[in-house]
Amino acid sequence: MRTPEILGGRYELRGILGRGGMAEVRDGWDTRLDRPVAVKLLHPAFSVQADSRLRFETEARAAAGLNHPHIVAVHDSGDHDGTPFIVMERLSGRTLADELMGGPLPEARVRAVVDDVLSALAAAHAAGILHRDVKPGNVLLTATGDVKVADFGIAKSAESPATMTGQVVGTMAYLSADRVAGRPATVADDLYAVGVIGYEALTGHKPFPQENLVALARAIAEDTPPPLSMLRPDVDPALVSVIERAMARDPRWRFPSAEAMRAALYPVPQSNSVRPPTMVMPEPLPPPTTMAVTPAAAPNRNRRILFVAAALFAIALAAVLILFETTSPPSAPKPATTGTSLPAPSPSSSSAIPPPPPAPPPVQIDQGGPPPKKKGHGKKGD
Repeated sequence: MRTPEILGGRYELRGILGRGGMAEVRDGWDTRLDRPVAVKLLHPAFSVQADSRLRFETEARAAAGLNHPHIVAVHDSGDHDGTPFIVMERLSGRTLADELMGGPLPEARVRAVVDDVLSALAAAHAAGILHRDVKPGNVLLTATGDVKVADFGIAKSAESPATMTGQVVGTMAYLSADRVAGRPATVADDLYAVGVIGYEALTGHKPFPQENLVALARAIAEDTPPPLSMLRPDVDPALVSVIERAMARDPRWRFPSAEAMRAALYPVPQSNSVRPPTMVMPEPLPPPTTMAVTPAAAPNRNRRILFVAAALFAIALAAVLILFETTSPPSAPKPATTGTSLPAPSPSSSSAIPPPPPAPPPVQIDQGGPPPKKKGHGKKGD
């Protein structure tokens, strides 16, 4: 019976889960905590290279410091007989690359995968860490289909210099034109890779399918991939716009951050929030119009009413005065020494009675009816 290989006196190595250019991932078992783990071992050829060991150690530190639901958790790291290793959480073993072998994915699935990858990158970028090797093979899937981003082996701090000047690291099909040219990695380059993943997931093939590295590099730097709207006319134009913007050759046209790209994935709530004001704005407009007309008409009506009332009052007052003058009984005369007042009419001296005053101008005889006949104002004896 073969004795199992134990790393660090704790981790039992079993089968091989996958192999990469620099390392292989083994199925492992944590004998101390009794749980499955994945153990990543650097290939012996790279274990003796200081640069390769530095990258590997960078992955362990970078991933261990990122506690995020969409980033593969790092439990431990160490060195076994000169070979560095990293102990990670054990997933189902499937990757997004395995899922893409079945052809294009549904739009909803692509949107969910891209969203989860961007969520993981947003956390890494917030910690000052660039992934630099985002590709379907580094997007692991859980048993329920959730996404976990792995392999920060070539990740570096955004402030640290590149590992090797002019060296292109990462899978070229997912590298931007700037990275192919050997320029330093940026946040925009990680987002470019996410755009390529989305393009491949929707169409079933890479935007630049050239197998020759020289031809592929030229295509990335000079060519434009076929528009997604032609290859997948059934896909939401908003999702197409997000993916194509992320793949823009000029990094200034890409999204400024992973969070900004995530927000653009779901524009519907934002559009709905804008619609209500445009629908309800016309409704409040009629009341001000009615209110503006009503005050203008009210004074005119009030003035007309007051004018008519005043006229009627004047007519009534004049009629009362005339009636009073014609019907009031004569009183005894009083001696008048001045001309400041008129003496009351006397029965014995009718010549001293002044003639009745004329009616006021506003009073019209035809409106108030014929005036009462004057009695007792003529001279007695006539």
